[in-house]
Amino acid sequence: MKKPQLNPLQAQLLKSGLTSEAKVKQVKAEKRKQDKLQRNNGVEIVDDIKLSAEQARQQQIERDRELNRQRKQAEEQKALAAQIKQIALLNRIAQEANGIAYQFNHDNKVKAVYVADKVREALINGRAGIVKLEQGYEIVPAEIARKIEARDADSVVVLNQATQDVAAADDPYADFRIPDDLMW
Repeated sequence: MKKPQLNPLQAQLLKSGLTSEAKVKQVKAEKRKQDKLQRNNGVEIVDDIKLSAEQARQQQIERDRELNRQRKQAEEQKALAAQIKQIALLNRIAQEANGIAYQFNHDNKVKAVYVADKVREALINGRAGIVKLEQGYEIVPAEIARKIEARDADSVVVLNQATQDVAAADDPYADFRIPDDLMW
């Protein structure tokens, strides 16, 4: 009986005792049958190992795409936050430590910034707004606050609608002015 021709891997497996000659013959016979079937009938034999390997490869590609998308989104958020910070810091209006307190609501908590009287009036009349940065709050002109709001609406904490000094004609309390010295 002649010994079957072995490829180097089969020879190593036989030498190490991980397989037997009978198993090698059985694998070669199965391979010959599949090749003959494929040649004669044009039928392609589905290899489960190749199929599962291809599915695993496709799943890995999909996971990689998702991770890349998440990484890209995080980078875009970081760049957007840097843009907002730069715009706010370049256009900020100075706060005064011993100025008048302007109180506002942020995250269901009352916060206060101390500003000059003119800046307080600008905040009330909608000519200025308050922007939240990671280290605190900055006061910026209304146009800048709108630009920041277009990039990230959550960054703008206070931006009142621009009011006009002319009272509405149908306002029943138009004749009653609020005293200037009334502070809350």
